[in-house]
Amino acid sequence: MIITLKDGSTKEYSAPMTVLEIAKDISEGLARAATAGEMDGEVVDLRHRVDRDCSLSILTASDPEGLAAYRHTTSHILAQAVKRLYPQAKLAIGPSIADGFYYDIDIEGGFTPEDLEKLEGEMKKIVKENLEITRFTKPREEAIALMKERQEPYKVELIEDLPEGAEISFYQQGEFIDLCAGPHLMSTKPVKAFKLTSLAGAYWRGDEHNKMLTRIYGTAFPKKAELDEYLTMMEEAKKRDHRKLGKELGLFMMHEAGPGFPFFLPKGMILKNTLLDYWHELHERNGYQEISTPIILNRSLWETSGHWDHYKNNMYTTVIDEQDYAIKPMNCPGGVLVYQSEPRSYRDLPLRLGELGIVHRHEKSGQLHGLMRVRCFTQDDAHIFMTPDQIRDEIKGVARLIDEVYSLFGFKYHVELSTRPEDSMGSDEDWELATDALRGALDDLGLSYAVNEGDGAFYGPKIDFHLQDSIGRTWQCGTIQLDFQLPLRFGLEYTGADGEKHRPIMIHRVAFGSIERFIGILIEHFAGAFPTWLAPVQVKVLPISEKFLDYGEKVLAELKKAGIRAELDVRSEKIGYKIREAQSLKIPYMLVVGAKEEEQSLVAVRSRFKGDEGQSSLAGFTEAIQKEIASKEIKKVEIEEK
Repeated sequence: MIITLKDGSTKEYSAPMTVLEIAKDISEGLARAATAGEMDGEVVDLRHRVDRDCSLSILTASDPEGLAAYRHTTSHILAQAVKRLYPQAKLAIGPSIADGFYYDIDIEGGFTPEDLEKLEGEMKKIVKENLEITRFTKPREEAIALMKERQEPYKVELIEDLPEGAEISFYQQGEFIDLCAGPHLMSTKPVKAFKLTSLAGAYWRGDEHNKMLTRIYGTAFPKKAELDEYLTMMEEAKKRDHRKLGKELGLFMMHEAGPGFPFFLPKGMILKNTLLDYWHELHERNGYQEISTPIILNRSLWETSGHWDHYKNNMYTTVIDEQDYAIKPMNCPGGVLVYQSEPRSYRDLPLRLGELGIVHRHEKSGQLHGLMRVRCFTQDDAHIFMTPDQIRDEIKGVARLIDEVYSLFGFKYHVELSTRPEDSMGSDEDWELATDALRGALDDLGLSYAVNEGDGAFYGPKIDFHLQDSIGRTWQCGTIQLDFQLPLRFGLEYTGADGEKHRPIMIHRVAFGSIERFIGILIEHFAGAFPTWLAPVQVKVLPISEKFLDYGEKVLAELKKAGIRAELDVRSEKIGYKIREAQSLKIPYMLVVGAKEEEQSLVAVRSRFKGDEGQSSLAGFTEAIQKEIASKEIKKVEIEEK
């Protein structure tokens, strides 16, 4: 058999070999670092026997899938530690996730943070024991009997729900056996740098009607330095938590009267409206026309669009005049109706329709998280209708617009191309044409991208933009989706240059994504210290004492006249206290006014960026800050923040 390796070279073997044996044949060092294999695009265990011609990559912890195998093994070590210390505990599931792993456990009374320390200690013992990890399979009835014997009812349920004929595999390390598809490391020894990070509640199988289990979260890395770096980032993330800062800065609130439905407070509305002002300016400059479509539309529309069949579980529905209606989870069908409202010619295309549409989606209560996961949000949608020969240019135009947005806020980003999912509409030909068009546009722009197989929308493939914030976390925000299906389902047409009727092609795209979520990301990215143009309060006027309130009022009036968002601190507090409070509220500029400033019509400038900047004429300060606001500059902090 001939094995084609990642670098294009080949290896030839006369007999079947395991992935690990092939890794050893390539290099002993590679074998030591190996965590899994990828055979013809499928991730496989190191124990997997290769018995045919194929392409094979040896995965290590530096590969996402390899790191997942490393962390999955760590989750089993956690489960083994749980069973050693708490034999009465029942195990549910324990997968690897983006930042680590978790295990759901049914135990009376749950766990405490002190329990996590005990579990970590036991995990270290298991690693030190260097337990060999082996894989075996069993027929369905024997598998069920084994899990019943070990008193693991959740595992029994999982096996019973597997399709007939499915391979049922287990992994064993020492006395511990777990139902699992793998892959896993060869032993417990390589798992060195790990940390149990938090506890949470989780319904069995994500169903709120089922029992609430205890979820233990953790993470693991092949090197201690990587773990330390991650934990430092997590500590920084806690300080930047948008829920905490949102409350401290008076930006937004949540209330039990509407879980998942955010309330924006006055300062939060200034932030939101400033962001939306930029959105309007950006889209007008790029040739978009703004529309607004209804929040509630009837069932017939959602059936035509396909949402009723493919998305109903996430939709809120109601009955009006004995007819079914739905609150829109997406803006696209409304945009289609606008296109359909009058005859269109090829001369009208491309037609770029932008909408700041409020949408509602039913999210489970356990998944709600501040502004990051809500049930009601404003989506900065746009729908572009075009001819086939306009596809690439329009995709490139959208990509450039998204790049401008992310660059403005100082975000780096990477791109993913997501292909056809299993639950999809349309012909193979349409999907191939759409996917090739997206791929071609990315190639034209010279953008590197990863392919995310099977993660497209049900109506078309998409390009996703994943931005990276100031502490290294990634967020998926911008997206471009190419859609041949809605124009077909709604019978959209335009008259071509040949006088015949043709069907337009449609792009769905967002730049910010959810405005609410983007604000949450901005809060954490800037730690609440927004650039001056975006700050709800740009200047705080601080009189040294009540004697200088009148002069402070004059300064305030001049600033407001110049279009600067300013406030006056009228309290009879000491100036040091006022300055510290303004700093805690992340105000970009403070203007201190006292006797000398009043006599000479000056202001003493303090900034978040340089600290004490000395005295300035009010006109000079006003002109400088106006330029900073107009340029949307992100100033660097030159003083040590305390």
